[in-house]
Amino acid sequence: MIITPVSTSSSEGEKTITSLLQRFQAADNSCQKAVEEIIQAVRERKDEAVVEYGRRFDSPNLTVETLQVSSEELQAAYTEVDEKFLETLSLAIDRIQSFHEREMEDSWMQTREDGTIVGRLVRPVDTAGLYVPGGQGGSTPLVSSVLMNGIPAGIAGVHERVMVTPPDEHGKINPHLLVAAQEIGITQIFKAGSAWAVAALAYGTESIPKVDVIVGPGNQYVTEAKRLVSGMVRIDMIAGPSEVLIVADDTAKVENVAADMLAQAEHDLLALAVVVTTDAQLAAAIPAELERQLATLSRKSIAQTSLKNRGVILVAADLTEAISLANDIAIEHLELMINDPWSQVPHVRHAGAIFLGNNTPEAAGDYVAGPNHVLPTMGTARFASALGVETFLKKCSIISYSENALRADSEHIQRLANLEGLTAHANSVAVRVK
Repeated sequence: MIITPVSTSSSEGEKTITSLLQRFQAADNSCQKAVEEIIQAVRERKDEAVVEYGRRFDSPNLTVETLQVSSEELQAAYTEVDEKFLETLSLAIDRIQSFHEREMEDSWMQTREDGTIVGRLVRPVDTAGLYVPGGQGGSTPLVSSVLMNGIPAGIAGVHERVMVTPPDEHGKINPHLLVAAQEIGITQIFKAGSAWAVAALAYGTESIPKVDVIVGPGNQYVTEAKRLVSGMVRIDMIAGPSEVLIVADDTAKVENVAADMLAQAEHDLLALAVVVTTDAQLAAAIPAELERQLATLSRKSIAQTSLKNRGVILVAADLTEAISLANDIAIEHLELMINDPWSQVPHVRHAGAIFLGNNTPEAAGDYVAGPNHVLPTMGTARFASALGVETFLKKCSIISYSENALRADSEHIQRLANLEGLTAHANSVAVRVK
């Protein structure tokens, strides 16, 4: 049996739950030394280093002159995609755009009777770097990554959006990626991947601009590079393996549950697919359905190994226990395949995204529903949120005192400053009100 269902109250169930609650892992830093060397090389030798790594690992004929995608390549991309793709792309852009427009924050001011004005000024960062993985040598272009990262940056008002993505062995970028980028207003695209692309964005090269924010998924080298440059630039998050938790009752369809587990499991060998169900019969039927559907998948081996090593089916006493457990686990994707999913939304406290009902597969959220698919993993949904417009915004406080207002507050300011031993702070007020 690919997964053996267990009761939450059994000793095996308790062990499984403990493992789920303790699944957080720091970024895999086994490649830290190699990434540090790459970052240093890019800092010192800039374009030369980026091209050198690109030649070694991606495209043997890459040059400094071909590092940036040319206008001719951008134009040619439209001749290599079909109308149906453009139709789907337009739909996805409209949905993601309209959803994220609601996230935009406004500046605000607060005035007091004594003449004091305080407020918050919301401003975008100047530049953002968008990392887009190569997708199996360009054969599986991750168009959704372009949209989910690039659209919120555009709505925020980021003046310069820079996209980096590794070229294929012929030095080409998949035309679907180039078209998607252009359709959302990104034309500054560079043929660079892995840690050297992240380093180039963080420090800048002769060709690749230095940015303020770096977003986008990637392998362990990309993740480690983002971790090492974070603090100097903002990053979206350190993401772990993709994960789903399906809460299901006796109204859930076994084929839907199995399909959504497999959709998660095919990501990679470490993907996590969990079911918490109140129906023991459903739990017993899932393993066979997983086996049946596995036979049709292009990534059967990956999905099968992921489910065998990490897949979980838990049988809970009731829906209250199932939702409570889901909150404790704080999963990236939470699916509620239950009779009345909306009734449980008020009880859900921790999840990256919530998918309601039998007709809402997580895949819809990945592509066209509208909300962002860059979500917190490994239990960090307890305190973290999806990538959004705010990722590309910063807030500046505004403070303005009138003479009367400062005089009224002066005693209080000086009292606290002197208590903290900061007499110069106190004096900066005293000299104004003497």
